[in-house]
Amino acid sequence: MQKEEIDFKHYTVMLNEAALALKPENSNKIFIDATLGGGGHSKLIAQNLSKDGLLISFDVDKDAINKASEVLKEYKNVTIIQDSYTTIPEHLEKLGIKKITGGIIFDLGASYHQLTKGERGFSFMKDAPLDMRFNQEQEKSAFDVVNTYKEGDLARIFTEYGEERFSKRIARAIVENRPIYTTLQLADLIKKVTPKTNSKIHCATRVFQAIRIEVNNELLNFENTLKRVVKLLDSDAIISIITFHSLEDRIAKNVLRDFAKTCRCKKSEPVCKCEGKLLNLINKKPICASDEEIRKNPPSRSAKLRLAQRV
Repeated sequence: MQKEEIDFKHYTVMLNEAALALKPENSNKIFIDATLGGGGHSKLIAQNLSKDGLLISFDVDKDAINKASEVLKEYKNVTIIQDSYTTIPEHLEKLGIKKITGGIIFDLGASYHQLTKGERGFSFMKDAPLDMRFNQEQEKSAFDVVNTYKEGDLARIFTEYGEERFSKRIARAIVENRPIYTTLQLADLIKKVTPKTNSKIHCATRVFQAIRIEVNNELLNFENTLKRVVKLLDSDAIISIITFHSLEDRIAKNVLRDFAKTCRCKKSEPVCKCEGKLLNLINKKPICASDEEIRKNPPSRSAKLRLAQRV
């Protein structure tokens, strides 16, 4: 365990912008970190809370839990739960908490540690077994997706989740060359069957992203959880969301915008049956990382921050 704590590396993107937007300064309210990771956002929130404030942080990744537990060990008002953020409502109910009174933060996507730790199989920069599971206790892995999904399903996933232009060609090649065991096997195959372009992005990047999203059911989990969490926010509580690709950002934008409407009922409904407007958008356009942060941590160039406040 000690080695895992030493080896875990994580860069917290838009640390101040995302965490301090929740207004935790001297607060005695309840805050949620839905994606604990290395504990960067949680630590900043915990540092600012009053002794009566409470932070509850979630993550399914054991490596993240081990690292963050060390980072946050001095803060007595932090509770760490090893579980998916999809279970936030259930855990709050168990704890007797009816409302998130302060706010909640989502920092989506894979962490630097997950992407660079060889055996996790998220990246084609190192040869590793096809894995890509955030929760290593779940059964389905990237190996299962690559080696058992039908050609049509693979093409659909690559198109929908990776916005890959050559989805059908890549899916056909995968099916014809099974079994595929490692990240480099898959990346090399993709390279062979896709035309060379002037893009700076490696030809396997979008496919790997799509497989990771499918393995972890990321988009559906995020959308469903976001809709549930909005209704758990107390008046004036803030929601802070960092996304790293257009699919996540589109979900965040659409869900927040929908809850900011005066009415969300279908036009065919004669009477309004929804709860009405639940959110005010703090920023209509996403906040991006500063030039200085991008220089220090290039992956942050893809990050977009959206904020909203419960009415």
